[in-house]
Amino acid sequence: MNLKTTLTAAVCVTAGMWAMPAAAQEHTKSLDLKGLDNSIPAKTDFYHHVNTKWQKDHPLTPEYSRYGQFNILNDSSEHRVQRIVMGLAATNPAKGTDAFKIATIYEQGMDSVRRNREGAAPLKAKIARIENAKPEDMAGLFRWMQRHESSPLFGVSMMEDLANSQVYAMYVGSAGLGLGDRDYYLLNDKRNKEVREAYIRLIERDMQLAGYSKKDARRIAKNVIKIETLMADSTWTKEQSRNIPLMYNPRSLAQIEEMYPNLPVRGMIEDLGLPVPETLIVTEINTVKQADNLMKSLTDREKKDLYLWKVVGGAAPYLSDDFADASFEFNKVMSGVQQQRPRWKKSLSKVEGVMGEGIGKLYVEQYFPESSKIYMEGLVENLRNALGKHIINLPWMTDDTKVAALRKLNSITVKIGYPDKWKDYSLLEIDPALSYYENMDNAGEWALQRYLEKWGKPVDRTEWGMTPQTINAYYNPINNEIVFPAGILQAPFFDPESSDAENYGGIGVVIGHELTHGFDDQGCNFDADGNMVNWWTAEDKAAFDALTKGLADQYSAVEVLPGLHANGEYTLGENIADQGGLRIAYTAWLDSQKKKGVDITSDAAKIEGFDPAQIFYMNFANLWATNIRDEEIRNLTTGDVHSLGINRVNVSLKNIEPFLKAFGIKEGDKMFRPESERVIIW
Repeated sequence: MNLKTTLTAAVCVTAGMWAMPAAAQEHTKSLDLKGLDNSIPAKTDFYHHVNTKWQKDHPLTPEYSRYGQFNILNDSSEHRVQRIVMGLAATNPAKGTDAFKIATIYEQGMDSVRRNREGAAPLKAKIARIENAKPEDMAGLFRWMQRHESSPLFGVSMMEDLANSQVYAMYVGSAGLGLGDRDYYLLNDKRNKEVREAYIRLIERDMQLAGYSKKDARRIAKNVIKIETLMADSTWTKEQSRNIPLMYNPRSLAQIEEMYPNLPVRGMIEDLGLPVPETLIVTEINTVKQADNLMKSLTDREKKDLYLWKVVGGAAPYLSDDFADASFEFNKVMSGVQQQRPRWKKSLSKVEGVMGEGIGKLYVEQYFPESSKIYMEGLVENLRNALGKHIINLPWMTDDTKVAALRKLNSITVKIGYPDKWKDYSLLEIDPALSYYENMDNAGEWALQRYLEKWGKPVDRTEWGMTPQTINAYYNPINNEIVFPAGILQAPFFDPESSDAENYGGIGVVIGHELTHGFDDQGCNFDADGNMVNWWTAEDKAAFDALTKGLADQYSAVEVLPGLHANGEYTLGENIADQGGLRIAYTAWLDSQKKKGVDITSDAAKIEGFDPAQIFYMNFANLWATNIRDEEIRNLTTGDVHSLGINRVNVSLKNIEPFLKAFGIKEGDKMFRPESERVIIW
């Protein structure tokens, strides 16, 4: 097969190279060049050269554990959404309409007087059900928890079959840990002990608020910690959890019942109202085995205590202010935050969690012009073309694998702004006569029913995993799609009045980042159709793994706090995507300037005295301007797959030759990395 011909077919999917509309090149709009800190040279610390003034102008307020450009946009989005919601409420909407449901949920979240009066009363029936269960009721109680509450110990769930993404499969896996990461339970350093102690205090306080004595609350907390620690001991590390193929273990129902004789898998599926499939997929085999062991060895009292905490902890955000205060005390330890979020923000987040697309439809009508969607569609194709060029020229990949990579690239579906088909909320019941918790419980039941109705039907690839107003973007390997909600299509990421250099260094890098996720250490496991299929030669995969290890090592070498290093292995996928996004966006930008006839090295192309290449990289760094507390640095380093903002900038850029050239960075400069040590993947 002729690879050049394949490349042409794969990446030339638009009629000509798309370019941004002409913009004034003599000034910046998204990037404040007056904010550069020349006391910190670009060649010494590029992140702080660009962002120190921004950090001084945006000090952390007590509400935040970190605050960055994403937070600024999120604040703007929240105020927009609040105006939408308040506007709906002001129309006195008819009962049963989407507007009525949105307004009711928001108003109940704001009604602290009623919730403080009710206290934990909305939970009394569920607590009584757990407490009154007899030994012969325990199996049914477990299934009830799975069906109506939070799965304890393990759970069954429905998701696309990783090996055949057109259909749904049933999965058996761990229910997760209250603290998220196993290290919080198993490591005995000062930090992890503090987190565990704060968690114990939270459980004890919430259970007392739910009506238990101090003695009983202490027992419940002790049992929860005991059980979750036993589960943590068998839980995979966060690095292991990135190995998707190891989490795909098809087994027949007979095999599962033999492997896990104490787990009521069949009954749980039947209680969901679904037919029991002949084959299920086990995720973490050893962790599910530990759940099986605990189902046999735990006393009924220990199980009940775990179930009680699942119910009370899950309900806490919808109960009285005392519960919110207890949660805040825990969050202070976890993230360093010093003040609770305003009530209106918390209420708004709950409305969006239930009816986000209903609000999103109105958000798009008011704040997202169709011209922005058209711009983005063209820009994405420009970035797709650029990644195709990179693939064709990769020195470490052979032609057969390049053909498969190009086929996958060409197959990526692009979703921009908002879904083509909106969710239908007509069957969602929201009644002002019910408590806030009861209405949110109903919303959970409605969402579960929508989810269960998918079984046996083809996978609906039109659905979105984010609302239009979300300040974010994502790549979904199972659908082989990239999704850019309307919310992120704002400055400093995107502005049609900004220079091309800013836009490509902003939203262009974000687009390139999401495209590259299709080829990161996890995305590389999926083919053009979103199926977990190996499309690599053994030699190419070995070369890829060697490069990714080198990149992981670069990040792991960074000490983010005294004695605490970044985890390059855990953040590898995002780091690959960051680097790919930078390189792809730069190529796409060069192509766009060439098409316009712009000589980026000429004096005429300068923007406020800077070369446009410098503007490109400075706006990229500007995206990650952030202030952050030490507690949050520790928290994110433990549990976030993204690197800290400073590392997303400084570590990534040290590998990029055009960046080094743009700022005259040479050997001896702190931002310089010898060519022999640089890692270039995509």
